[in-house]
Amino acid sequence: MSTAVLCMILAMPVHAEVPFSTVAVTFQAAPRERVWDGRIEAVNQATVSAQTTGRIAELPYDVNDFVESGAVVMRLTDTEQRAALAHAQATLEEGQARYAQADQEFKRVSSMFENQTVSQARFDQAQADRAAALARLSAARSGVLTTEEQLAYTVVRAPYAGIVAERHVEIGELVSPGQALITGLSLQSLRVNVDVPQSMFHSVHTIGKAFVYVDDTRIAAESLTFFPIADIAANTFKVRVNLPDGSATLYPGMFVKVGFVVGESHRLLVPATAVVRRSELSAVYVVNDDIVTLRQVRLGRRYGDSIEVLAGLSEGETVAGDPVGAGIYLKDQSGAK
Repeated sequence: MSTAVLCMILAMPVHAEVPFSTVAVTFQAAPRERVWDGRIEAVNQATVSAQTTGRIAELPYDVNDFVESGAVVMRLTDTEQRAALAHAQATLEEGQARYAQADQEFKRVSSMFENQTVSQARFDQAQADRAAALARLSAARSGVLTTEEQLAYTVVRAPYAGIVAERHVEIGELVSPGQALITGLSLQSLRVNVDVPQSMFHSVHTIGKAFVYVDDTRIAAESLTFFPIADIAANTFKVRVNLPDGSATLYPGMFVKVGFVVGESHRLLVPATAVVRRSELSAVYVVNDDIVTLRQVRLGRRYGDSIEVLAGLSEGETVAGDPVGAGIYLKDQSGAK
């Protein structure tokens, strides 16, 4: 079972007369839960904004499209950025030439100063000219890096793999820095936000276990995150239920039931494989000596590999662990009669 507090129900043949395994029905320890509604949200959800000015030139993805990590999700026109880069590169080349000239002049004047053929003022001037040329060269290099970065901003890439949730712009639209471009989310990591009443917060926080219920599926929470500030209006605490990666049956925005373990109780459990479902009918094969009958039962929640029986069975009764074999046996017995 997925929960340590659950006791295993042992399947054992208790009747030699029947050719299939049987299970003794007993009360077993199971977690006691309090259930509240929660809403699914993606852990990784972000809106990518423009970091440069330009017009939208390419939109390869639309809403609900899957995007790989690092894929190009948008391109902007880059004429202005390329022109700025060309200007910055030309300025850099000029700065390199001027620095080479100033450095050569400084070396010449320095040699003459050592021979005492030029004054201190001339030497200081050559040294200052070289320092100024070096500063202009450093500024030119920074200018190239800045314009290269601005050019890179015209290609927008996905920060992680996920699905496009919303597109805020269209082709041909002019955008400026800070403007929202595209919103995406990842379905790999999900969590549930639940408002827990103040009266139950201590029990939920102390035990720290929860399960998410989606139809007949029960998903154990990987961990819980507790927000220590209560909502003044509702007297509730926010609890974040972190789900295991790859919970593909869940999607952001869905409402789900979340059961928080607050204690332990005894429940009448049978293996889930022993239950026969026919349309809206749930039943088990009950074995009494060598007599097998199909009996309708009312079921509760599922606990790992077992399921709770609310009505239709009593402790001490025996059910077929192999309903297929029990069905064949019952059919054979009916034919023989």
